Amino acid sequence: MSKILFKLRDVPDDEAQEVRELLERNEIEYYETLGGNWGISLPALWLKKDAQQNQAQELLDAYQRDRAGRAREEYERFRLSREPSARRTNFAESPIRFVAHMGLIVLVLFLSLRFFLSFQ
Repeated sequence: MSKILFKLRDVPDDEAQEVRELLERNEIEYYETLGGNWGISLPALWLKKDAQQNQAQELLDAYQRDRAGRAREEYERFRLSREPSARRTNFAESPIRFVAHMGLIVLVLFLSLRFFLSFQ
C-alpha cells in the first residue's frame, strides 16, 4: 500500500524539485499527486514500496535539516548586510512620501474615532 512521504501544498517549486531529485538519486520509487483543478485534492509525493519508507524518511529529514540551515544562513547574511531602517531614515530618503503616509494615518484615525469622541 502506498504511503504519503511529502506534502507539496505551499511548498516552493525549488524545494519540491530538490526532493524529487533526492528520491531519484537514491532509487526510491514514488509517484506524485496534484492538487486538481480547484486545489481540493492533496498534492504530495507518495512511496510505492513500504519497505523504502525508513530510508526515504531519513533522507528527507536530513535534507530538511540541511535546507533549514541554508535558509538560516541566508537570512543572517541578509540581516547583517542591510542598514537598520528607522523613521528618520525613511524621512530622509523620501520626505514627501513620509508626510503623506503620516497624514493618511491621522485621517484614518480621525474618521475611525470621531463617532466615539465628541469634539464640542
